Amino acid sequence: MQIPHDTRIALDAVVDLVNTAPDSMPGGPPADGLADVGALAAFAHDHAISDVTDLGPGDLPAVHAVRARFAEVFAAPEAATAAKLINELVAAAGTTPRLTDHDGYDWHVHYFAPGASLADHLTADCGMALAFIVVAGEHERLRRCEAPDCGRAFVDLSRNRSRRYCDSRTCGNRLHVAAYRARRKEAAG
Repeated sequence: MQIPHDTRIALDAVVDLVNTAPDSMPGGPPADGLADVGALAAFAHDHAISDVTDLGPGDLPAVHAVRARFAEVFAAPEAATAAKLINELVAAAGTTPRLTDHDGYDWHVHYFAPGASLADHLTADCGMALAFIVVAGEHERLRRCEAPDCGRAFVDLSRNRSRRYCDSRTCGNRLHVAAYRARRKEAAG
């Protein structure tokens, strides 16, 4: 699956955004990864979100609302539901596609209007990245980690769509080790 650079960046941002929610890690810390405006500013900086100016207290609940809607997309049981949610999100953001070449990147499309709020910016760009996945017939690549104590969102970009865990070195390895120990205990039993 060929994914343009700007779409990949937006997919990474939406996954990270969804995973900041307190409920993204069942059994994990209940803390919100975007608990205050400072954390929101750090998120925007860490993801190199362009055209973000001063953030205020009103930006936080708006981004929290967008995050919740994106979580619904990852939970959508089929492409039609995901498409409906994405259409609603993108329409609410008032998308204004425009070509740009900033920060050393070649020409790419921004979907947010100039001067848009951070919530509208995330909604437009991340919503269009998710739309790209659905249009490509790849909705099943939008997943939640199958580890019982996790549940983080991820986009399965493996060649054969076989990825089950958000991170094979942590969640996947932990489950494999537990299964190995259980087999050894049963064999020794």
